[in-house]
Amino acid sequence: MSEQKSVKDRIVKALNRIRPYLQNDGGDIDLIEVTDDLVVKVRLTGACHGCPFSLQTLKAGVEQAIMQEVPEVKKVIAA
Repeated sequence: MSEQKSVKDRIVKALNRIRPYLQNDGGDIDLIEVTDDLVVKVRLTGACHGCPFSLQTLKAGVEQAIMQEVPEVKKVIAA
């Protein structure tokens, strides 16, 4: 369990690093779940929710930041 918590803490750290960029555009991000097989589920909120670029933000921004911090994560998906 402590390893899972460590992974979650590192994911939160990565999200906190990119959060100001999302907030700059009037959006934000919530961590919904980290599954047992290390798939991260997030929800873009505010202006980012439903934005035409949200998938690009999710893959190029959020997923890259999380995987850089936590390489064992398999993928990041929108919840």
